[in-house]
Parts: sequence; C-alpha cells; structure tokens
Amino acid sequence: KMGVAVRTGHHCTQPVMHHYHIEGTVRASLALYNNIQDIDTLVDGILKVKQITGQ
Repeated sequence: KMGVAVRTGHHCTQPVMHHYHIEGTVRASLALYNNIQDIDTLVDGILKVKQITGQ
C-alpha cells in the first residue's frame, strides 16, 4: 500500500527467536538507489504498524 517492500518471517534465526519469545520479524533492506523519501516512507509504515498493533 505504501510502496515499500519488506520481508517477514524468521530469517533463519528460529532458535534465537524462540529463546527470546519473538514470533516474527520484518526485514527491510536499503541500497544505494534508495533516497531519504524512501526511508521516511519506511519509517511512516513502521510507525503505522506500531500504532495499529499497540507494540
């Protein structure tokens, strides 16, 4: 919806996540072609999810 691509899941860290009782993570990767607006959009999306989930 916001034009940001992320990956969700365990990212090959299931034992660590289980130890810390973490159900899943979201990973965003930045590259040289990303700009400040891309980062601002990502942060806005993270804040929106945080507001919706209350976490």
